Amino acid sequence: MSGTGTGLGWGGIVRLGLVQSALGAIVALTTSTLNRVMVVEYGLPAMIPAGLVAWHYAVQLSRARWGHASDVGRQRTPWIVSGMAALGLGGVLAALATTLMGDARWSGLLLGALAFTLIGFGVGAAGTSLLALLASVVAPARRPAAAALTWILMIAGIIVSSAAAGALLEPFSPARLVAVSAGVSVAAFVATMIAVWGVEAGSRRAVEPVDAPPAFAQVLAEIWQDSAARRFTLFVFVSMLAYSAQDLILEPFAGLIFGFTPGQSTSLGAVQHGGVLLGMVLVGVAGNAFGGSSSAVAPRGWMRSWTIAGCVGSAVALAGLGMAAMVGPAWPLKPTVFILGFANGVFAVAAIGSMMGLAGRGSGGREGSRMGVWGAAQAIAFGLGGFLGAAGVDVGRHIFAHTSSAFVAVFATEATLFLIAAAIAAKPQDRAYPVPRLLEISV
Repeated sequence: MSGTGTGLGWGGIVRLGLVQSALGAIVALTTSTLNRVMVVEYGLPAMIPAGLVAWHYAVQLSRARWGHASDVGRQRTPWIVSGMAALGLGGVLAALATTLMGDARWSGLLLGALAFTLIGFGVGAAGTSLLALLASVVAPARRPAAAALTWILMIAGIIVSSAAAGALLEPFSPARLVAVSAGVSVAAFVATMIAVWGVEAGSRRAVEPVDAPPAFAQVLAEIWQDSAARRFTLFVFVSMLAYSAQDLILEPFAGLIFGFTPGQSTSLGAVQHGGVLLGMVLVGVAGNAFGGSSSAVAPRGWMRSWTIAGCVGSAVALAGLGMAAMVGPAWPLKPTVFILGFANGVFAVAAIGSMMGLAGRGSGGREGSRMGVWGAAQAIAFGLGGFLGAAGVDVGRHIFAHTSSAFVAVFATEATLFLIAAAIAAKPQDRAYPVPRLLEISV
């Protein structure tokens, strides 16, 4: 990171983290709240919102293209702003589409498809460019803490927006749903404009001349020829597949096996997110403490060690959930879910910090393209993981005599995927390529 000194200060990092918070606020409203309204208030098949959410992940295959465009233009801010504008518009249209589905289902579905297309494009453009900007302007020593802070702010944005939207939606009405969605989208866009104002222009690294990236296809070929980048892409896909597969089955698991009420099963989400936050804070604090140390003091590859530990810890927690399925209500479910969240938080922040580091280690001006490739792998994994996890339970309940056996099989598969991800992360980098070892961002 030549010519940067210490890179972007903490004030600038917090401001960029607020962009991730704004992004998370809109996405949470469109993928969670609207999901519930479609199924409960309008009595639509669950596959309709699930299909729309899966579609927005599929659209995010364009992330690499958006990242390359920001590389070519040598500016990230316009893509962040335009992406948030598309995301906000998509959020409002999604609410409108939901209200239409009660009386004019096909019109609502068509508008919903357009809305979630905009949401996918918005998340891809804004999210990829934001991470590329962080990779460009944050000093390596601060990247672990920056990754932790950014994701903590995203979760905070989800929590705050969900709580506020929940309160404002009472009593429910279609007009109120549209108004609340519009309010969240406008607030998120305004917050983004304020947060990014002057940050990129004030960074020396952002305005330094870099080699103009070649054609998009050539950039992808270069990235895929880099063994570290290629292996990291595989790591992202496998780990995020495991990470997302329990999203749609944890609450049904608590209800079917432990007899939890809807309110009790929903509370598990708070327990899990509490663990996630603690894991993120731990890695962020450790990253700030050790990341700035000299190579003689700081253990080489310590970020990779955190990533592996998070993956292994997640596998152990999932094995615990498998045991819980067999033991039943006597098993301490909430502590197990908290441990799963904690391990997930450790893994997620360490992986994002590693992603930021590896993106900045390649050829100059390629951060957006690299982030885009990994973002696309993550989007595919998230779309597949949620679907395959739920489908696995459905199929298992038909195959096995007991519902608990279906959950055991799915949790065991997820644990195995996390162990495979840990093995990928642990494998030493091939010496044929002059790039740092996988997931190693501090020296």
